[in-house]
Amino acid sequence: LHAPEFVIKPRSHTVWEKENVKLHCSVSGWPEPRVTWYKNQVPINVHANPGKYIIESRYGMHTLEINACDFEDTAQYRASAMNVKGELSAYASVVVKRYKGEFDETLAVTPYGYASKFEIHFDDKFDVSFGREGETMSLGCRVVITPEIKHFQPEIQWYRNGAPVSPSKWVQTLWSGDRATLTFSHLNKEDEGLYTIRVRMGEYYEQYSAYVFVRDADAEIEGAPASPLDVVCLDANKDYIIISWKQPAVDGGSPILGYFIDKLVGTDSWSQCNDTPVKFARFPVTGLIEGRSYIFRVRAVNKNGIGLPSRVSEPVAALDPAEKARLKSRPSAPWTGQIIVTEEEPTEGIVPGPPTDLSVTEATRSYVVLSWKPPGQRGHEGILYFVEKCDAGTENWQRVNTELPVKSPRFALFDLAEGKSYRFRVRCSNSAGVGEPSEATEVTVVGDKLDIPKPPGKIIPSRNTDTSVIVSWEESKDAKELVGYYIEASVVGSGKWEPCNNNPVKGPRFTCHGLATGQSYIFRVRAVNAAGLSEYSQDSEAIEVKAAIAAPSPPCDITCLESFRDSMVLGWKQPDKTGGAEITGYYVNYREVIDGVPGRWREANIKAVSDEAYKISNLKENMVYQFQVAAMNIAGLGEPSAVSQCFKCEEWTIAVPGPPHNVKYSEVRKTSLVLQWKPPIHSGRTPVTGYFVDLKEANAKDDQWRGLNKANTLHVYSCFFQVQGLKEGVSYVLRVRAVNQAGVGKPSDLAGPVVAETRPGTKEVVVNVDDDGVISLNFECDQMAPNSQFNWSKDYVSTEDSPRLEPASSSPTPPACVPSLAGCLYLCYVLTASGLCKKQAVPIKSELAVEILEKGQVRFWMQAEKLSGNTKVSYIFNDKEIFEGPKYKMHIDRNTGIIEMFMEKLQDEDEGTYTFQLQDGKATGHSTLVLIGDGKKSCPHFAEYLSWEVTGECNVLLKCKVANIKKETHIVWYKDEREISVDEKHDFKDGICTLLITEFSKKDAGIYEVILKDDRGKDKSRLKLVDEAFKELMTEVCKTIALSATDLKIQSTAEGIRLYSSVTYYLDDLKVNCGTPVKYTDRVKSGVTGEQIWLQINEPTPNDKGKYVMELFDGKTGHRKTVDLSGQEMPMLADRARVVGGLPDVVTIQEGKALNLTCIVWGDPTPEVSWLKNEKPLVPDDHCSVKFEAGKTAYFTVSGVSTADSGKYGLVVKNKYGSEISDFTISVFIPEEEARKATEQAQKDVSPLHPPAKSQGWNNRLL
Repeated sequence: LHAPEFVIKPRSHTVWEKENVKLHCSVSGWPEPRVTWYKNQVPINVHANPGKYIIESRYGMHTLEINACDFEDTAQYRASAMNVKGELSAYASVVVKRYKGEFDETLAVTPYGYASKFEIHFDDKFDVSFGREGETMSLGCRVVITPEIKHFQPEIQWYRNGAPVSPSKWVQTLWSGDRATLTFSHLNKEDEGLYTIRVRMGEYYEQYSAYVFVRDADAEIEGAPASPLDVVCLDANKDYIIISWKQPAVDGGSPILGYFIDKLVGTDSWSQCNDTPVKFARFPVTGLIEGRSYIFRVRAVNKNGIGLPSRVSEPVAALDPAEKARLKSRPSAPWTGQIIVTEEEPTEGIVPGPPTDLSVTEATRSYVVLSWKPPGQRGHEGILYFVEKCDAGTENWQRVNTELPVKSPRFALFDLAEGKSYRFRVRCSNSAGVGEPSEATEVTVVGDKLDIPKPPGKIIPSRNTDTSVIVSWEESKDAKELVGYYIEASVVGSGKWEPCNNNPVKGPRFTCHGLATGQSYIFRVRAVNAAGLSEYSQDSEAIEVKAAIAAPSPPCDITCLESFRDSMVLGWKQPDKTGGAEITGYYVNYREVIDGVPGRWREANIKAVSDEAYKISNLKENMVYQFQVAAMNIAGLGEPSAVSQCFKCEEWTIAVPGPPHNVKYSEVRKTSLVLQWKPPIHSGRTPVTGYFVDLKEANAKDDQWRGLNKANTLHVYSCFFQVQGLKEGVSYVLRVRAVNQAGVGKPSDLAGPVVAETRPGTKEVVVNVDDDGVISLNFECDQMAPNSQFNWSKDYVSTEDSPRLEPASSSPTPPACVPSLAGCLYLCYVLTASGLCKKQAVPIKSELAVEILEKGQVRFWMQAEKLSGNTKVSYIFNDKEIFEGPKYKMHIDRNTGIIEMFMEKLQDEDEGTYTFQLQDGKATGHSTLVLIGDGKKSCPHFAEYLSWEVTGECNVLLKCKVANIKKETHIVWYKDEREISVDEKHDFKDGICTLLITEFSKKDAGIYEVILKDDRGKDKSRLKLVDEAFKELMTEVCKTIALSATDLKIQSTAEGIRLYSSVTYYLDDLKVNCGTPVKYTDRVKSGVTGEQIWLQINEPTPNDKGKYVMELFDGKTGHRKTVDLSGQEMPMLADRARVVGGLPDVVTIQEGKALNLTCIVWGDPTPEVSWLKNEKPLVPDDHCSVKFEAGKTAYFTVSGVSTADSGKYGLVVKNKYGSEISDFTISVFIPEEEARKATEQAQKDVSPLHPPAKSQGWNNRLL
């Protein structure tokens, strides 16, 4: 054991803004130290700011990468290494510099002095966008800059994936003075990426980013692959051009067989360059005409046909690079008017020398590319080249291009035999003859030199927003010329995969957008390079799409609201981003500033404060302080705010009030908005008597503030103001000033800028008044969340306790009814429970009753408190409306509120439920009565008794229908005479009462009882769920569970193969059998994990192939699920990782000797190899080393074995199709110890009790 020690310490860096920087360190120690990175003594959390920091530890090298550095990254960074023996730290500094560019600082001067800072805001911003190939799309946002300086326009620059976007025939940019737009005239997959708009004003800039996704266009041939992308001309010469491209993410459902390359010369038709498809994503096009311009495109082909072509390449000319450079160059000196002629020795007639530096620059199974340099001796005339080849091991040279000499120092050879070895050489020729050949190349084997990358590993999804998920993975190991990664997503259980990106992304992380909220998805990733696409990674774990909760952003605009001799009151604005959860409190830090030098930070409060204001006590009089504020939610504490300006702690003696605080705007419309604030903490010498509200355009000068009111028009308690007369589309800022008898106080912090506009989908409160003066306020919301509720307020004060206001929720429109009101402002906020369940009702004085009159006549009657002239009554019998006629007579007395119905005679068919429904304006009411038998039942009772049903989610629902209830009626549930606690309050909607029992099982058997009761009486209903009744219910539950089972799926595990099906939930009563008897052993097992029913086959063999059937028996019928393990369904049998041979069972070795073991490993993909000692991971060192070479051979070496090396060892091989462990034992002996033991044994053998036996001595000699 030894303490950590830094072998390599991190080095300080100075970088430009937007560059990346990496800090490296290497640490030794045992046990292996754990390294933690700090920024200014605060641990770095990579999850708090995704994509900003990347921390890696590989092979003892620890790395901190900071992406897109900005000023905030200028700090001291510390690497702390810790183990059980101690802790050691190493420090490095990072300084971030900013480009000043070509701007002249003198421009940033206003008529009133130097503009110390520009504020840049983005409004109406573009969001994550989705388009399709061939469509048009525009990205744009409004830019608001304060202060505005005439003749000084901002610099607008667009970026895609960090690279500047230049205007072209595909994309155009526009700046209209206040709005920046980027327009795609014809979308292509090359346009997919992260788009950033950066607005620079002098030395200040702001930027905003969002992702653009481009989906494939619809295929002209069903099942054909998508179009390739990024067609680029890599190398152009006189008669030779190399074309490269990227493979598409979508293959149309069958593997891509290859690609066709087309060329276009001038305006003629397209011509195909290759007769057979090429699989490699690079291809040399030969036979070009010198000086002509060409355009290329690529098409993919599979068994279903040829897909759509890619976007065309940029035009490229078939010219010698030197000639092209000469044409682009300009004269280096002006024309002097002289022509100087010199004589040179004639060089015509010289045979050119041999080319130099001949090499094979690229070799695939389809072609080989040669490259060389022209000879130094060649004369003034042009030269041609002849390429020769010969089989390896021979000198039989053959000329390849006999008919068409080559003009360029590049050549592609086709029609070579795959797997065969060749050598090549080149000769030059001119009019004087053919020169000597160049030196031959090394032996080249025809075949792909670039391997297809291995699949990525460890796919980990994490929540981001309610429509996106962040997917991270381990990058492909040993991948060469990696282009990027494609990510695919699938809704769990659908079996359908959709691409998340159509342009390969680099790096181990990507945000998948456009997902359905609440759905569960799985993801997979594959890598791509020029050789092709890798196998898919293993599927990720399923994740439900919903917004992640993060810590809030920093608060802003810290200001001093009041100051005393030893305390100060601070105010601030809440964070712009709450992190998806409610802010639960704030923490304040402060520090002293002496002669401009700040001290250390101290905590001002131990317990979080809930308001955006806090009084800090125990300060020093006349001391200068700075402050920071950090917000907190359930996800944790956010980053602290920027350091405030300096405030002096002194007694305020000013007579006027302090500034109002917490100023915010809401209800923004095209001509109005509402401004709210909180009163100032410091009221001055006299109380605050009113407020001034000021407004100006965001880019206007400070002398253009204008008041919107007189102070006496705003009551001191009315901390809101409705701003009218705004101009649509104009950006404004606002402020508030408090007034008392001494005068007007300091203005508040600014609210805004805010653009006056009515957003699409904006709803308003609608007011209706009935004949009785009852006012109904209605607000409709079409974006209700599952936990949303409506919250009414009057003059921005909640109306929950108002006796005159009765809110009601009838989703999505909640009305609020008020008997009368005047001069009040009512609002409805949609917050996060689905509204209140009270409804505005006609007041009932007496419920519906019945009485028997003389001669058997029956009278039904009820009384309301008051009825208007527009009151309408509907008479309902057994859910059907009845009308006045020979049998029924109706009468309404609106003065007394009595409603009557007469029936001549009561008969058997008149048994049932009677209801009087009232509607008076916007108010409604009803009263119900049930007649049973010869009498009446006026108390609450059951119209239908308790029964059960099984829901589609395999839950049991107990339900009953009730009648003659009122709002005071209570319902109580019992099981086995014990009351059941019910979370939800019954609303008796449609007269149905329910009790939901989730995951019903044997423990839920019993006698259920429900009781209805109020002041009129009670009724009860019982349901026995025991014995046969319980069995019947369980059979139905098991049947529903069996029907919910998914099809059998095949999953490869580390041990072998798992067949599984998922159900809503599992019950022991659900019998699971195999259609064909399966013999269960230690290798073949079955079981249930959660909601998954599985059959595990460890170490699968070819004998395990066949058809497997799972039968779910619900007690009456069986439900079968089948899967076929044969043919292509079991590639893992041949490709799973295993140890072929080479390791012994036991190794006996003498102490001090060296041990070397070698074994052969098999598996596709190549297995991961690890070693065990005594069933614990073996850590290699200088004494014990392990190697794994060529993906096949594993080596185990121990130098100078000792008795400590004795034990049980194991070799673990693992790939995605399974794993295997090969065990062996090492026994180390000491010769002297063995001799001593032999002597002791011999002495025991010759003792009197044990005379020696000849046979035994003979056997010892044999041994």
